[in-house]
Amino acid sequence: MIEFVLEARSGVAPYMQIIQQVRYAMRLGVLKEGDKLPPVKEVVAKIAINPNTVSKAYRELEYEGLVAARAGLGTFVTRTLGADSLPQYEPLRKNLERWMAEAVEAGLDDESIEALVISTLRSFSEARG
Repeated sequence: MIEFVLEARSGVAPYMQIIQQVRYAMRLGVLKEGDKLPPVKEVVAKIAINPNTVSKAYRELEYEGLVAARAGLGTFVTRTLGADSLPQYEPLRKNLERWMAEAVEAGLDDESIEALVISTLRSFSEARG
């Protein structure tokens, strides 16, 4: 099951962080069709967030057709975003972890690493057309 983490300094609204984390989990195969999202009350208790914020995120995911709420049962994943599963990504993850360790050794903090990754991804995407 997914566990949400909120980054207060990210500049991203909490409900959007929840949506992003669900999408990432679906893309990586962590969440699959039929899996249940944590109940709103559980999320509220674990990350100290307003229940309306969690409900808003779940509604948006439902609107996108990624999840469906079932009365009295919870909210369930209705489809996935990635064709591949997490084990197939593992070699890439290991390479990325090695690169991140090198970045930390070079003196970059988490925010600098994130900025470098995002800017490189954007440049790469633009170059691909």
